[in-house]
Amino acid sequence: MTTVEVEKTEARTNGKHFKVIGQRVIRPDGVDKVTGRAQYGADVMLQGLLYGKVLRSPHAHARILSIDTSAAEKLPGVKAVITGKDLKPGEDKVAKSGESSVNYSYLSQNVLAQDKVLYHGHPVAAVAATSIHIAEEALALIKVEYEVLPPVLNALDAMKDDAPILLPNLRTRELGEVVSDKPTNVASHEQYARGDLAAGFAEADVIVEREFHTNTVHQGYIEPQNGTALWNADGQITVWTSTQGAWDQRRDLSEILHVPLSQIRVIPMEIGGGFGGKFPVYLEPLAALLSLKSGHRPVKMWMQRDEVLKATGPTSASVIRVKMGARKDGKITAAQAWMAYEAGAFPGSPVSAGMGVIFAPYKLDNVQIDGYDVVVNKPAAKAYRAPGGTNAAFAGETVIDELAEKLGMDPIEFRRINAAKEGDRRADGPVYGRIGFIETLDAIEKHPHYNAPLPEPSAPYMKVGRGVACGFWYNWDGKSSASAVVNPDGTVSYLEGSTDIGGTRASLAMMLAETLGIHYEDVKPMVGDTQTVGYNDGTGGSRTTYGSGMAAYHLGKEIIKEMKQRAAVLWEVPADDIDVEGDVYSYGDKRITFKELCAKLDETGGPMSVSVSLDTKGAIPALATHVVDVEVDTETGKVNILRYTAAQDVGRAIHPSYVEGQIHGGVAQGIGWALNEEYYYDEDGHLMNASLLDYRMPTALDLPMIEAVIVEVPNPNHPFGVKGVGEVPIVPPAAAIANAIYRAVGVRMTVLPMNPRNVLKALGKI
Repeated sequence: MTTVEVEKTEARTNGKHFKVIGQRVIRPDGVDKVTGRAQYGADVMLQGLLYGKVLRSPHAHARILSIDTSAAEKLPGVKAVITGKDLKPGEDKVAKSGESSVNYSYLSQNVLAQDKVLYHGHPVAAVAATSIHIAEEALALIKVEYEVLPPVLNALDAMKDDAPILLPNLRTRELGEVVSDKPTNVASHEQYARGDLAAGFAEADVIVEREFHTNTVHQGYIEPQNGTALWNADGQITVWTSTQGAWDQRRDLSEILHVPLSQIRVIPMEIGGGFGGKFPVYLEPLAALLSLKSGHRPVKMWMQRDEVLKATGPTSASVIRVKMGARKDGKITAAQAWMAYEAGAFPGSPVSAGMGVIFAPYKLDNVQIDGYDVVVNKPAAKAYRAPGGTNAAFAGETVIDELAEKLGMDPIEFRRINAAKEGDRRADGPVYGRIGFIETLDAIEKHPHYNAPLPEPSAPYMKVGRGVACGFWYNWDGKSSASAVVNPDGTVSYLEGSTDIGGTRASLAMMLAETLGIHYEDVKPMVGDTQTVGYNDGTGGSRTTYGSGMAAYHLGKEIIKEMKQRAAVLWEVPADDIDVEGDVYSYGDKRITFKELCAKLDETGGPMSVSVSLDTKGAIPALATHVVDVEVDTETGKVNILRYTAAQDVGRAIHPSYVEGQIHGGVAQGIGWALNEEYYYDEDGHLMNASLLDYRMPTALDLPMIEAVIVEVPNPNHPFGVKGVGEVPIVPPAAAIANAIYRAVGVRMTVLPMNPRNVLKALGKI
């Protein structure tokens, strides 16, 4: 790991060095996780527990004519059976959910099909029984009569005038307004535009225009979706689940179960990966309804791997057309993109995010981006780490690379000429704050990897190449709450509401300790639930370290304020006159440490607890530059990654090991997306690779050592300079690998994944 510190934040830290931030401390949940004691969603065990299973559609598109559950209900051990009739339709209204949005009418239809099934694996009925085996046997006794309809499986086919219609009431929203009463599969068309596109292309000396296709991919978390629910006789509903957003789930459950928020408690368990895919509810509403129908017994449900792949939200396949022009001096004169993203069965693809990502690293005067959200007979698309960004960067950065090549310019120099910086306006409107994009370009340009000669090919038919690509993600701030109890032994019991996916407990505890001037080990963090701590937006959107970190900082300031009051009582002096330096409180020649003052809580006012809630602002986007070396087997089409280096502006690395881990993980997922991962459907819409044997995620054998270059350009809006980290790393890899393949074999890859078949096809060998 390399760290490049661009500027200090002396004014924010009173000229002092950090005491805790930047250290590689031990995570507080580590022991329980490595010893197997940590409790995940599927570990929940309650008295009288029932087990739930879901009957799923064997068809991609069909009308439900009838469902007969009578035989299943008579099976000994079966305690409840539900169908779509047991779930009241949700309202046609939209709310933000994690990194995307949710329409409750569509959400209820996705949880349990109503009159139609819209993808292979769509839930049709659910059963609760005294054992999982009885529940599975009961599913086989449910008789469903379908009228099979033709499926539509890609965006271009779905957009045709004669395409089968998935949702009869869907109408296209054109730039926010419904413009036609004609049934359609195009949910929306959005546009960002600025300048004079025609004049920009007329000014260009070189123009590149290409079309790109990407396939559906899944987040690939190892822990399947799960949920245990108890709908108690007093009307209170408690849900234990692995979720990225307990408050999002509480709201969604309230809306589709038609139960007040106050009657629902969501307890987030440890989570085995999410990457955006564990915001939505799938099993939780079914478990709650089964609990109610079974006489208020708790019901536990979890998915098998094929259910995860068939019926949870992958990210969108897409078709993207890009046209860009540039002058001989390297200045981009115009950029245009047409982007159609598959939403799956219900509207809600990340096309808007992709529109913001595609040209984001560059300053453009003449630009137009059109985006289409298109429904198809696949599972409803959900967020996946920088949702929509990898697709967009694959297209945009490939064209950027081709422009640089046609102009005879170094790919980094071409990007530097056009690089966005503080004060520049993005194509989607916002003006950049203090970003560090140019600094990431500089870091890669100076890195030994970029300056090293390419390795020799391992055989005559093997070709090597080096590629560069850049990436952007918005970052977010959002609402956060936190609470603390100051203990007489000088420790602080810290309760926060952000699900811990990548070390949240540790990084937030570090910021609280830094604020208080105490040792990290003296902060005892815990993750709360929807009834033990105030509202928190979910762990996603690269918001947690920033937004929940702000809550930790303000919580620390409130503790200091209260501790000054306690010292004032002890010394009989005004609290405002007490100085605080680190963990030492002083007045004249009187001095007392934080720990010593804690021991005197009883004589200065008694027990002490503090809470804060805030709607944070001031997040700044992050950008990255990646370089990769590949070796291409021209006889088989297989691509091997030889070396990978990623430089990223992280603002301030609170815990460098976690920052590196986020970069490594994002790159690894990006490599899988680039080279192997895709949903493969037959012509009837059946998912043919619904297992991890056939859905090929990369393993350690497929990856090189990935070097993370941490570039620190602090965010002036955060007391410790934090920017979001987790999502940017997945954005550049597909484009960087595509550019490296071109440098190796001389063909431009325009389809993801770039698997052996697609590489050989591009080479004209099949």
